[in-house]
Amino acid sequence: MDPNYLEELRRRAKESRIYKKHQLLGLEIAQALGDEKHKTLYIKLAKEGDPERLLVLAKRIADNGMVKNKGAYFMKVQAEERKQHNKSNGKRSSNN
Repeated sequence: MDPNYLEELRRRAKESRIYKKHQLLGLEIAQALGDEKHKTLYIKLAKEGDPERLLVLAKRIADNGMVKNKGAYFMKVQAEERKQHNKSNGKRSSNN
């Protein structure tokens, strides 16, 4: 195997693969919550919902010192907000 090929793979692995705004905001949410393990979930949420609102929510939760599992709490709060929003707009939740 060509050593230049391996070096090229190492170089490319360090480059960012962020191409869309929702990807960046999803990663920012994951970092704010200290939950990089689930970054793809946050990217998906940012793509499907209102990413700026989600980022504000994540930062608010991150600043709350009483929350132990920030990722789980974030998911609970955003699900409740989405359910409330759908109810007020007369939409059914996709979970029902």
